[in-house]
Amino acid sequence: MNKLLIQGAQLVNEGTITRQDVLIEGEYISKIAPKIVASQDMEVIDARGKHLLPGCIDDQVHFREPGLTHKATIETESKACVAGGITSYFEMPNTSPQTTNADAYVKKLAVAAETSWVNYGFMFGGTNNNLDQINGIDPKTTPALKLFLGSSTGNMLVDDPNTLREIFSAFKLPIAVHCEDEQTIKTNLATYIAKFGDDIPIKHHPDIRSEEACYLSSSKAIALAKETGARLHVFHLSTAKETALFSNELPLSEKQITAEVCIHHLWFSDEDYAQKGTHIKWNPAVKKAQDRDELWNALNDDRIDIIATDHAPHTLDEKAQPYTKAPSGGPMVQHALPVLLECVQQGKITLQKVVEKMCHNPAILFDIEQRGYIREGYYADLVLVDTNESQTVARENVLYKCGWSPLEGTTLRGAVTHTIINGSVIYNQGNFAQRPKVKALTFAR
Repeated sequence: MNKLLIQGAQLVNEGTITRQDVLIEGEYISKIAPKIVASQDMEVIDARGKHLLPGCIDDQVHFREPGLTHKATIETESKACVAGGITSYFEMPNTSPQTTNADAYVKKLAVAAETSWVNYGFMFGGTNNNLDQINGIDPKTTPALKLFLGSSTGNMLVDDPNTLREIFSAFKLPIAVHCEDEQTIKTNLATYIAKFGDDIPIKHHPDIRSEEACYLSSSKAIALAKETGARLHVFHLSTAKETALFSNELPLSEKQITAEVCIHHLWFSDEDYAQKGTHIKWNPAVKKAQDRDELWNALNDDRIDIIATDHAPHTLDEKAQPYTKAPSGGPMVQHALPVLLECVQQGKITLQKVVEKMCHNPAILFDIEQRGYIREGYYADLVLVDTNESQTVARENVLYKCGWSPLEGTTLRGAVTHTIINGSVIYNQGNFAQRPKVKALTFAR
């Protein structure tokens, strides 16, 4: 059995930062102590001056496979995860074909088993007419049901009130939702097309995909969840107004209604459209600086529970099209944790809170087995970071298949130096080992 000893790290876990040694035997953490003496059969990492975090769990990514692999693949994007300290992900169902039936779901699992660089789970997609497939979901292997209540692809817009009520009433796992009111967006878009045609200035994106569209949809979903007792998780909050819909009165393990915020909504504001253009075109839209500030407040006071990436790559050619044709979304998994390390330096969040929102809370919310913490007996999914090392995001050092990042030119104080997955060092100072033996995530339900 392989043995790996990490010595001298500042261990960030469960609200504390303490100097600890960590012994890994095989796939698992076997011992955590202030001092562990190395033996000849151990590989040793000298982690003095670095912080040791649990591997991050990203609860929302779009890796584009199958069907859209000119943009990205499970293999390419999961390798970028490794460099960014993300050791597990949940991938979304809006691929081609969509993951809305058991056959498509099994095929995705098979691809990930052969090509993913990190541990994986796949959300099952809901439509107006696949309730029979939803009822067959295995709660031990499926993290959640994903519903598009706006901004859907294919036939994944779930807008039939009776179907929604039936799903919310019957489904007991988390229901993760994209909330934007489709009719509000269509009305706004028609107004701007009448004025500008297809080449609408990107600065109007948050006027089209407006605060009203977000709040109307989110508030309706929350009202239905309260009425039916559904376990609701609202993806990618983008407005200050929406944060008032969520509470911090209960611990996460007792909440029925939870929320997520994404890196881009914490980092960018509408002031950045002039420089970044469609490279920061997301759905929901990046909005005002005041919205960003309130998202930070809600994150730090625990009304918002999880930080994710909504990693959604497109090619530069696709992004260069006029507004109505340029797709929404951008790549982020390689740089999400480094962005947050920079935000720690800026005093916007503590390192303990980063670990809570990117590691502990996804494990709690989705009942992930033996991950998300640095604990004896847990899988050794770990990340070493150096908060004194700076890096500048540049096109030549991004790993995404699309070949670009909306953060290009940004210098971030803080870097991932080592990523350990299921006990194996996969990333070491910019160098990758062979693709590891990763696992499908399982859920304690």
